[in-house]
Amino acid sequence: MLGGQQAPVHLVSERAAKALSDTVTPAGLVAVCEMPAPRLADVLAGSPRLIAVAVEIGEPGNAGTLIRIADAMGARGVILGGHSVDPYNGKCLRASTGSIFSIPVVEEPDTPAALRAVRDAGLQVLASTVDGETRLDEAGGLLGKPTAWLFGPESRGLPTEIAAAADHRMRIPMSGGAESLNVASAAAICLYQSAAALGVFKRP
Repeated sequence: MLGGQQAPVHLVSERAAKALSDTVTPAGLVAVCEMPAPRLADVLAGSPRLIAVAVEIGEPGNAGTLIRIADAMGARGVILGGHSVDPYNGKCLRASTGSIFSIPVVEEPDTPAALRAVRDAGLQVLASTVDGETRLDEAGGLLGKPTAWLFGPESRGLPTEIAAAADHRMRIPMSGGAESLNVASAAAICLYQSAAALGVFKRP
């Protein structure tokens, strides 16, 4: 991760390590670094075919897991829209299991502006909603197009105006007694379906 850079190393006391950590059993490593701040324009400049847009996600574990999933599914970026959690929250970082360093994560409080930008870059906008008019397993050719997926928190879903702004609202068909999926689970299903349709997993 340091890319061959020489960084000064200092010993810190156990007391200092505990004060700097937000876990009961810290790993024992502390780093001072500049946090990356990728711009949406830079992410979109690479003509991405798959992007995840997480709106108003306040639970850091879900946000970090979503970042990890987006990375695994070949997405070229994650946009945290609205008043979402800080991607560098400790719990979010741990849940991403390192993917925060592999995929650009853009903070964009103005979600409508982000949607305009992804459309201008040639991506369609699909929203994952519990009452979407299109079933994910019946989406057909829709999933084979460059896509920005919209995801909202399980507790209240996407804001009505944001869901309405999508090109299509998709629902994941479910069986059994579960009423909904958490945002990370929904993202895993939707992003996998898109990645497969886009040929992300094709063998060389």
